[in-house]
Amino acid sequence: MITEADTCRKYVLPKLYNAGWNDDQISEQKSFTDGRIIVIGSKPRRSPAKRADYLLRYARDFMLAVVEAKPSYKLAGDGLQQAKDYAAVLGIKFAYSTNGHGIVEFDYTTGKERELETFPSPKELWDRYRSAESLTDDQTADKLLTPSNTVVGKGQRYYQEIAINRVLKALLQGKKRILLTMATGTGKTAVAFQICWKLWSTRWNRAGEHRRPKILYLADRNILIDDPKDKMFTTFGDARWKIENGEVNKGREMYFAIYQAIAKDENRPGLYKEYAKEFFDLIIVDECHRGSAKDQSNWREILSYFQPAFQLGMTATPLRKDIAILTGTSAIRFIPIACGKESRTDSSRPTEFIALSPSGMRQDGGRARESWIATVARSRTTSIKQRISNAPWH
Repeated sequence: MITEADTCRKYVLPKLYNAGWNDDQISEQKSFTDGRIIVIGSKPRRSPAKRADYLLRYARDFMLAVVEAKPSYKLAGDGLQQAKDYAAVLGIKFAYSTNGHGIVEFDYTTGKERELETFPSPKELWDRYRSAESLTDDQTADKLLTPSNTVVGKGQRYYQEIAINRVLKALLQGKKRILLTMATGTGKTAVAFQICWKLWSTRWNRAGEHRRPKILYLADRNILIDDPKDKMFTTFGDARWKIENGEVNKGREMYFAIYQAIAKDENRPGLYKEYAKEFFDLIIVDECHRGSAKDQSNWREILSYFQPAFQLGMTATPLRKDIAILTGTSAIRFIPIACGKESRTDSSRPTEFIALSPSGMRQDGGRARESWIATVARSRTTSIKQRISNAPWH
């Protein structure tokens, strides 16, 4: 009797090769989770890891599709639900099930299921993805495929890759206010570094000029600035600069600062005003639920002053109650979302809400989900309300 492994070897892999996929784009029998830790009594054990038969990548750091194979004596669509579940976890738009002869596709961009005779080519799937995400410009779309920096860190977990790609996509789509929610200890700083690295290496900037971007990494404590600047961000070399001691330098590209060093007080008008409002292309606010939270805060004035810049807020603890209050607005800024203060400013600009949290924190139909969920919602009333009500911190 032909087994699933025989189906993969004799039928599935040749079909992928014939469709134009190569070995660098195909990850076979790929485990992407370690398995949940379950404690029974006083003894912990791991549940089985999630493993996909095939993960298809258009580029090294950009997954496009997942393929689940079943033995040839089963129906082609028998593995489709499993493929769809894996695709939902991994943030992939295309899921496939096959028995080696027939192929069934589910397209998350259209919500449609169909039967195929051959797998789509890499370019066909990439073009379909671009069309669904309105990435029509070739140069803009290519920035989404920029390789990550592999020198720093230990490699990316799948949820970190999702966060990086979704923030980049939101920036390339022109969404100027973005909130990234990731649980404590899941690597927000590493995600921020890779985002900065990709934008910096591709010379992305707000004005579309041929230059590297000016990025400000902002927080309310020195440890949150000094640690990444002196460790993870060392790859940027002399492009780094910490704004402190009243010293202004406009010749660098990767800036670090705490609010206290640049905000106004009783004795100073505010060092941030030494920089033009259009100086920074991107401002990353770590722990954005603090610092600039209050509408009347002097620190809040800093982000209002640099209004032309794209602004990315990162936090592990958004306030559920106040987020729900804000869902009635057509578009909202990331800082009010994070801190729970209502604001109707920048109402013409869409807000991207990106949440990555352990789904084991909640129960679904009496059964705890086994892996991480990535949820992205635009700030439409019904859409964001639905996702917030299902969010792990709810």
